[in-house]
Formats: sequence, structure tokens, C-alpha cells
Amino acid sequence: MTRRARRIAATLWLLLALCLPAAHVAAQEGLVRIATYDAGLSRRGPGLLLRDILRQEAQVMAAAQVIRAADADILLLTGIDWDAGGAALGALAQLLAEEGGPAYPVRVARQPNSGMETGLDLDGNGRTHEARDAMGYGRFTGHGGLAVLARVPLAGPVRDLSDLLWRDLPGAVLPQRPDATPFPSEAAQAQQRLSSTGHWIVPFGGARPLSLLAFAATPPLFDGPEDANGLRNADELRLWQAVLDGAYGALPSPAVLAGKANIDPTDGDGRHEAIAALLTDPRLSDPRPASPGGAASADAGHAGDPALDTADWDPAAEGGPGNLRVAYVLPSADLRVVDAGVLWPEAGPLAEAAAEASAHRLVWVDLAP
Repeated sequence: MTRRARRIAATLWLLLALCLPAAHVAAQEGLVRIATYDAGLSRRGPGLLLRDILRQEAQVMAAAQVIRAADADILLLTGIDWDAGGAALGALAQLLAEEGGPAYPVRVARQPNSGMETGLDLDGNGRTHEARDAMGYGRFTGHGGLAVLARVPLAGPVRDLSDLLWRDLPGAVLPQRPDATPFPSEAAQAQQRLSSTGHWIVPFGGARPLSLLAFAATPPLFDGPEDANGLRNADELRLWQAVLDGAYGALPSPAVLAGKANIDPTDGDGRHEAIAALLTDPRLSDPRPASPGGAASADAGHAGDPALDTADWDPAAEGGPGNLRVAYVLPSADLRVVDAGVLWPEAGPLAEAAAEASAHRLVWVDLAP
């Protein structure tokens, strides 16, 4: 259901107020839309994203069109370059407002692990100071980070778990060499953080407080037989279960887990049991957001429901993994889901904008008290 449709529905409920119990009418009001989106807002060097936003470059404008159409109250952006002054995020928010989109007075952006220099050889190739030797893959500091735009007020400081060492996660499974020694080295594992980008707990206030559990995990690809990225991806997902267990302090309820897990429950590479454990955790609910565009772009040989896919990648015949479900919005079980979807029309101007902006599609969920 679109934002306009929801407003029309709210008006109809008000017109029917004389016929319905007041509590029933109130239950239809105050929907909150939570969304996550990799809008392709990452570039090959620092400052280039800000340049492209100020120039209103075509890809940026296509991403802005998708964001405007979603009209989310709380939007988690993944794959967006970070800068210390927040200039790019501020310019994006200004662009959205000037183009008739939502105004986002609340903006959260912290330095990600992606692109953070370590001086270590983290991929085992004998060299240092390469993109894969950063704390999380990145060509420069802040490459492909996280950001939150919201029109819901914050209720306190962000809790950032991004500095947690991988080996300090309870039950962590770290990569090994064939001789069972640490991969790539003991020194590297002594400094390797778990988060490839970031894991944040963002508390929101207002009439109905909730916490946003925001993250973006590494793809379980681009490694060797040690499966370093596959293991890291699985543990990045498992960190949230430790959070729900209370291992890192009390978690205010309710909460919404959102972000790019970079793994499909059924198809593609990776340790599917890790995402399956999240999707079936009784403390969370999976609204199974779907789209007509995904359904119409089914890949031969895939076992999963194509309507649930959130990324439009080349099929295996063309060297890609095919379309996959890799982005998620999972509310806690004590929240009521009214509607959910993937912003992936089958055709039309918005479908064209989504395709130009990114291989990823925006995922949204509407919540009620």
C-alpha cells in the first residue's frame, strides 16, 4: 500500500468514526514505515559521492526517485559512502526535500569498518594496504558505509557494536589454514573486527519507541577454501541473536532488524543456515515482502520464491548469481505488521529508476501499534 493510499484509508476511517468504536479507528492511525535500501551511493574515491549529489548525477536522481516513492519514516541506507562531516548525507537529505520528497531532520552516520586501514594482511595474499586489508572491504575510509534518515526523533545515543572483535563473539567460528592454524594469521585475528561495515542499535522515541538494529554484512564470496567471508557473514548475522539474548546489554523492545545480510535463504552461495536461523527466530517476524518485478524476473534453477528477491543480478548463464533475497526488514514479534513489500514494479518510470539506481531494491514494512 502506498503512502497516498494509506492517507486515503485514514480519511475513510475518520468518516466512519461515528459507526466504529473509537479504539478501532485509532488502531488504523500512526503507521510507521521502516525501509532499507542499497541505493548504489558509493563511489571509487572520497568526495566523489558529494560531487555527484551536488551535480544531480543521473544515478543519484534515480535513487532519490525511489526513496521519494517509498516515503519511509525510518530509512536505513547501505552502501553509502561516509565522510567525517556528514556532507554527502546532508546533501542527499537536502536534495530529497528540494525534489518534493520526505524531509529527514534526523540523520545518523558513523564511521564504518569498511575502508578502515589496518596495516595488516587480512586476505592472506602476502600484501598489505589493499582494499581487502581494511577492517571491512573498502578502497578508502568510509567506503560503502551505513546511514539512517528519519523523521522520528532519536531517544538516546546509538549503541555501536562495530568494534567487537570477531573472536570475541560467543561461539565464533574463525577461518583456519589446512594445518589448523589461524587464517590469515594469529596477529590478524587478534585485531579483526566482526563487522565488515557496522552493527548499530539506534533507539527511536516518539509515540511508540522502537530500536532499529542496523547492519550490512560481507558477501560470503571472494575468498578461498578457508571460507573467511562465508564464516564472517554467518557470524555477522549470528551477532544479532546474541544481542536478542541480552549478551550486549538490555535491548529495548520492540525492535526492527534491518539491513543487507548479503545472503539468500535458499539460493546462491553462503551458509544458508545463518539467515534461516534469523528468519525462524520466534522473537522476530518475517513479513516476506514481495514485488511483481521480482516475480516476473524469476531465475531458472532457483528454489526460492522470486517475488521475495531484493537484488537484480545477472543469471548464472551470464556469470552472476541470479536474483536473490539479500535485504531484510524483520520486526520483533511484539510489533504488528500491516503491510510490506519490495519496491520493484514490473514496468514503468519507477521500475526504470530502480534499475538505473542500483542492482538492489528497496524493502519496506509498515508497522502499527
